[in-house]
Amino acid sequence: MFGCVRVAAVALAVAAGFAAAMSSPALAGSSSSLSSFMRVYARSEPPSGFVAFCNRSPDDCRSMNDSSDRVILTDERWHDLIEVNQVVNRTVKPVSDFDLYGITEYWTLPQASGDCEDYVLLKQRLLTERGWPQGSVLITVVRDEAGQGHAVMTARTSRGDFILDNRYEAVKLWHQTGYDFVKRQSYIKPTIWMSLAPANRLAQPPVASGAPEY
Repeated sequence: MFGCVRVAAVALAVAAGFAAAMSSPALAGSSSSLSSFMRVYARSEPPSGFVAFCNRSPDDCRSMNDSSDRVILTDERWHDLIEVNQVVNRTVKPVSDFDLYGITEYWTLPQASGDCEDYVLLKQRLLTERGWPQGSVLITVVRDEAGQGHAVMTARTSRGDFILDNRYEAVKLWHQTGYDFVKRQSYIKPTIWMSLAPANRLAQPPVASGAPEY
């Protein structure tokens, strides 16, 4: 069960804040440190809600024959992340699965309301519709500052693994979120899930495409 319906730090952007949010790593000329990339180390069990979602909607979980390489983070791609994160966060009302469906865990694409994993599913859909490869937008499970389960989306880019979160409009590198990272989808096959090394573990370079990183 995910404890992901909480007060979100989503502020309506004023001019200065919006400009800061939209500033691009590419424009800033920043270079990625090795810790900007997550590390996986073992297979993991997928969340039960994800399994049930795939059983109901197999087309949303099938493997796609697209690139598993990291997306080159151009200004246009950075704006994709910012815009999709903000639009979904502002459009979908946070409501728990129990309040919506009378059960503790139900993953689905949201209409007007949903909880954290529903936000992620919609962000995945919108980004793939903009041309992002399936293997670059991955559902990720974390534990928040209260130790509760929470779902976010990882965008795998050339400048690091960025997190889209329904609690925040800012798009951050994974190790800047303060979360404990548990597991995420494999970029090779969406129904495979991989355990994640914690952010405080000594970082290593990302595994090259085609190697068994998952």
